[in-house]
Amino acid sequence: MTTFNELRLLPWTGPDGKPCFLSTDDNGGHMSRLADNMELVQLGMATNLLDQAVDMLAAADTAPDDMRLLAKNLTGALRDTLRVATSRGHRLDNRPTDHPFR
Repeated sequence: MTTFNELRLLPWTGPDGKPCFLSTDDNGGHMSRLADNMELVQLGMATNLLDQAVDMLAAADTAPDDMRLLAKNLTGALRDTLRVATSRGHRLDNRPTDHPFR
């Protein structure tokens, strides 16, 4: 039986907003690669959004509606980034004990 610590938290949620998990021993499998690619896309989008936020905050004439949209988009990007960090942190915790960096 697979324990919770052996499951990979995926970088997306189900239709009801609950987390999705992957149980596999194959880190190079199709679903693992799909999740890896999605994480890269999410982190790239967060980086671009951060650059946009810096520019908007520096501008004196940014409209309140634009700032609200920015806050909404930053919230989503932060949620995605935290999910990626949590997933990667759990996978670090599950490294074999003979791993040189453990």
